[in-house]
Amino acid sequence: MRAITIPEPGGPEALVRADVPDPQPAEGEVLIEVAASAVNRADLLQRQGFYDPPPGSSPYPGLECSGRITALGPGVHGWAVGDEVCALLAGGGYAEQVAVPAGQVLPVPAGLDLVTAAALPEVTCTVWSNVFMIAHLRPGETLLVHGGASGIGTMAIQLAKAVGARVAVTAGGPEKLARCAELGADILIDYREQDFVQEIRKATDGAGADVILDIIGAKYLQRNVKALAVSGRLAIIGLQGGVKAELNLAALMAKRAAITGAGLRARPLNEKAAIVAAVREHVWPLIANGQVRPIVDRTLPMAEAPEAHRIVEASAHVGKVVLTV
Repeated sequence: MRAITIPEPGGPEALVRADVPDPQPAEGEVLIEVAASAVNRADLLQRQGFYDPPPGSSPYPGLECSGRITALGPGVHGWAVGDEVCALLAGGGYAEQVAVPAGQVLPVPAGLDLVTAAALPEVTCTVWSNVFMIAHLRPGETLLVHGGASGIGTMAIQLAKAVGARVAVTAGGPEKLARCAELGADILIDYREQDFVQEIRKATDGAGADVILDIIGAKYLQRNVKALAVSGRLAIIGLQGGVKAELNLAALMAKRAAITGAGLRARPLNEKAAIVAAVREHVWPLIANGQVRPIVDRTLPMAEAPEAHRIVEASAHVGKVVLTV
């Protein structure tokens, strides 16, 4: 088969399309003929040599895909050859075929085409696991989403609104903020021009955000704690602003706040399967009834993966960039 490989770490040009061995489904796995994958910032880190795949997983980038099942490994139940699916991957989405544990496979939601479904697994699993399973966002609470126009951000806005929460977002510039507002964001903060701590306090009568979904990490840590409400929860899922920061623990304790950090890729298979099952139960019906939808900025052929990486690296998109096989 053909796949996007990374012979040497580097810039977008490091992505090289090549002939590679066909994958074979192991016990408990299905083989998917890939229709599309989607670009995540983790793919950019892997390309740069900073985020190796977990041991035993595909060496090719791509943390999600959509396609059709072409083979079942031993012990697989509940799926059949020919099923149209999308899947959460540890790697290998930028290829014509990928083997994936059956517990990480989801049916294509009713009313959604196969290619668009590739934009769903990573964002829905990341948002649901962090905002709802870990941070326990409740109706009537305020969620602050950093990077509201990203793939994660556009999904977080919609899911939080669907459960009755109030949503604040940070984004760069009026155009991206306008897109966030179209999706239901209530409080719009231009991080280039405004201090999000002041703005969230102003919008909440001084209370702060009950939950913050953060993709920045170290650079925002102290300000995130200041922006939290009493008993607030800070969920860190990205490190675009660095990995090390000082924290005033007295400020954290005064707010009785909690800070969590979590990724998906390296989690044990049973944890991933539990997240996927929760997403199928809670999120898939919202997609089927049109209340929530994946936001796709553009679709490019898989051969143009380097250009797709340039677009995401420059943050020149809203939602997801999808690659088609």
